Amino acid sequence: MTSPAPLLEFERQLWTKGYRRVAGVDEAGRGPLAGPVVAAAVVFERDFIEKEKDGLFASLTDSKKLTANQRNVFFALLTQSPQVEIGIGFGTVTEIDEINILCSTHLTMSRALSCLCLMPDHAIIDGLPVRNLPCPSTAVIRGDSRSFSVAAASVVAKVVRDQWMMELDRWHPEYGFGCHKGYGTPTHIQALLKHGATEYHRRSFRPVREIEDIRNRRKTIVQVQSSRVHGSRLEHDKD
Repeated sequence: MTSPAPLLEFERQLWTKGYRRVAGVDEAGRGPLAGPVVAAAVVFERDFIEKEKDGLFASLTDSKKLTANQRNVFFALLTQSPQVEIGIGFGTVTEIDEINILCSTHLTMSRALSCLCLMPDHAIIDGLPVRNLPCPSTAVIRGDSRSFSVAAASVVAKVVRDQWMMELDRWHPEYGFGCHKGYGTPTHIQALLKHGATEYHRRSFRPVREIEDIRNRRKTIVQVQSSRVHGSRLEHDKD
């Protein structure tokens, strides 16, 4: 059974007001313990999406409600259609740790909009309002389930980030990034306890910070124990 298709209600309202280029904006990766946050901005040509809302994109919805295969199919359709324009923005782990995940996410959305060939006349943002975007915007709660443009952005952001994490998995297979994509699963937590955090982990996130503290305490205990053993041997040798 396919998911209910998002509507064009918000896009049509904006088109009626004279906004020709309407972008949907969404992000992926706010919650994980590792990797970047990724945002996408998607602009459909009006005639194209009006025609294909019941065709190619009839089951397009929030990326979290789609399987990986469904997301990949929609990603291919979106990226290969000349009637669809896409902008992508990244927020690095360094930035996330320096300014916090919310501020980095908002900057990443601005970058996605700025990466479009032309700045949109208006943007539909998933979730709560975002300040200081480079164009006027409307925030829509659960927008990724209520707007084709936002749903498309959610798919693009999710697939791009997943691809990035799959590449990271090749460099650090011991963490299992290819499976959990950086989220705090039990497997990931156990890998962090065993191997420690990489440069791609968000040390400002509490679980990562606490695990690093645990590992540091363990090292201190081992060092103290080793020092005591070494001292005992020296005393024994003197005797």
